[in-house]
Amino acid sequence: MKLKPLADRVVVKPEVADEKTKGGIILPDTAKEKPVIGTVVAVGPGKRTDDGKIQPMDVKVGDKVLYGKYSGTEVTIDGEEYLIMRETDLFAIV
Repeated sequence: MKLKPLADRVVVKPEVADEKTKGGIILPDTAKEKPVIGTVVAVGPGKRTDDGKIQPMDVKVGDKVLYGKYSGTEVTIDGEEYLIMRETDLFAIV
């Protein structure tokens, strides 16, 4: 990947939204829920503290994370959809 996030930002590849319900009903694009789970594909070096030291990141590349439904900024790189967000926007490592 050519994208390298800065400071305490992470790049997340969202999971694909479900195409159909458990009962087998196929969902149109307008009815699909936005995914809230994704895989971290890149991390920044960490947040710089007030005394100038870099605080290391808690997440690493390959972690599966839970984030807010409307968190981050959507970007498209080489035809792939990604989200760029701060580490504090992540709720948990799954």
